[in-house]
Amino acid sequence: MALQHAASGELIPLKRGDDDIAHFTSVALAKTENMELIRLVLPKDRDMPVHKVDGEITLLCLQGEIVCDAYGNSTVLRPGEMLYLLGGVPHGLRANEDAVALLTILLKH
Repeated sequence: MALQHAASGELIPLKRGDDDIAHFTSVALAKTENMELIRLVLPKDRDMPVHKVDGEITLLCLQGEIVCDAYGNSTVLRPGEMLYLLGGVPHGLRANEDAVALLTILLKH
């Protein structure tokens, strides 16, 4: 069964369920021709290897603590803090503690 994306104007819950942190869970919340919203769950000490995305991204930490390695630096994000990266920038993520984030990707055409 395909994941149902949120429709325009629909409420999107971002809090994780009690069992989400047991494994890496990435859920696409909404996707259009121009952008994608993803609720990202990162368990403590679970790395997301260095990768890059064509479009610009923002990463908003909602819970926990996330480290983003980019531009040769490590930036720590805590709840309420956001990071912006240009498209094509190699970056990796890891959680110092169980974390939830909202990832926005602007899609290139």
